Amino acid sequence: MTDFPADDNGRRSSIAFGRSVVADALRHVDPAAAAAAERESDWRRGYLRHFRSLVETGLAADGSVGYEIAEAGLASVQARVRYRRDDGDFTLAQALLATPDRPLDTVEVKGSGQPDREVVLPYRGELLRGDGLRRRLDAWVAAGVIEESCAEAVREVAASPDWLDLSDQTLVALGAGTEMGPVASVLGWGGTVVAVDLPRPHLWERVEGVAAQSAGRLLAPASGPTPGADLLRDLAAVAQWLLGIEGRLVVGNYVYAPGSAYPLLAAAVDALGTHLRQHRPDTALAFLATPTDVYAVPAGAVTHARERYAARSRRARVTAALSGGRLLRPNYPCDVAPGLNDSLVPQQGPNYALAKRIHRWRATVTRRDGVVSFAVAPPTRTRSVLQNRLLAAAYAGAHLFDVETFEPATASRLMALLLVHQLRKPRAASPAAWQDEAVAAAHGGLWRAAYHPRTALPLAAVRGLVPPR
Repeated sequence: MTDFPADDNGRRSSIAFGRSVVADALRHVDPAAAAAAERESDWRRGYLRHFRSLVETGLAADGSVGYEIAEAGLASVQARVRYRRDDGDFTLAQALLATPDRPLDTVEVKGSGQPDREVVLPYRGELLRGDGLRRRLDAWVAAGVIEESCAEAVREVAASPDWLDLSDQTLVALGAGTEMGPVASVLGWGGTVVAVDLPRPHLWERVEGVAAQSAGRLLAPASGPTPGADLLRDLAAVAQWLLGIEGRLVVGNYVYAPGSAYPLLAAAVDALGTHLRQHRPDTALAFLATPTDVYAVPAGAVTHARERYAARSRRARVTAALSGGRLLRPNYPCDVAPGLNDSLVPQQGPNYALAKRIHRWRATVTRRDGVVSFAVAPPTRTRSVLQNRLLAAAYAGAHLFDVETFEPATASRLMALLLVHQLRKPRAASPAAWQDEAVAAAHGGLWRAAYHPRTALPLAAVRGLVPPR
């Protein structure tokens, strides 16, 4: 079982783990920032500034320090996380070398449909294609919802529909049941999906149903009547099973778990991806980045946001003044490039932030010697978001502040198209790590909004809690 390291008293704490990993990531490049993280006494609320430091410090030396931070952070994660067995605690790398108690079987579902060979994007009850799709992309760019590079990537895929034929790739969807993943899209295009998720009957009934109606092929591990495997417990068995899958693997990280299980799951998937690449170096990695994080953003986003702030309404100015400066502060107080967009949401907590940062670090490191698909996904009304009443309300009212919240069907198809583009046109790593994270970002408007998100979203939540008339 994957777990946090034990302290001298045998306690295993996600807070102590997160604090240590952030400090380790910063230690060699900014000792003062590392010490500040280690001294943080209220990590659950104070983590925000330290995760900002990880990005801010990474901008040093023209952005190359971002690679050092990513390497140090990943090394700390893999050195600290333990795999507990009856005969002791081991690193995840050691656990992956163990012989599984029982190999996993394979379940296969072959679809009966015809492959889609046209780029179609579901949006607000319509199926956008051709000119309609191009107009929507242009409108999103004009509104600051996506970056121009995101629109250009989708246009290129639309102009090359043969790219949708992924018969030369095998998508390994870790977290196959997630709403944001590309499983349905890839199956619809006639591709092969290797689906890994927990053995939950309702989940697999839905996934297998999608596969049966598609033009693709679904493979899944199984050790009992219900397909699936637990990556926190069955890591070595999943690794052995995946190494037996034919074809060039694209390992997509779409996993999610609530609370402290999320960074553990992120660490396990990270170790699994590294293990697969060691045995099969042509393996590609794919990630969906959360928009609610800290990013360095290009000059155009800063300029757009500052222009919006300068043109803010009188009501907004009065609201900011009455709040004593706590509300409706500028997204970018200074005209600097790159800017620093801090869209962390406290309600999501430090475990969520750390898990997503592990994903980002691995994408950064791997891009230098392998193929990586990485894009910032838009704010989306997924089930996990809607379960948090305040976050769901903030998303419902976010449009008041030029932020568009997407439906899962739109977001997942958009990100699947970006996956295709990045597999067909892989790019070399930039000397500055932050620049690669800004490519094809579909941040929903958070990067180009007038106001710092944490000073505007409380007002959005108030609006979202009021039922429409």
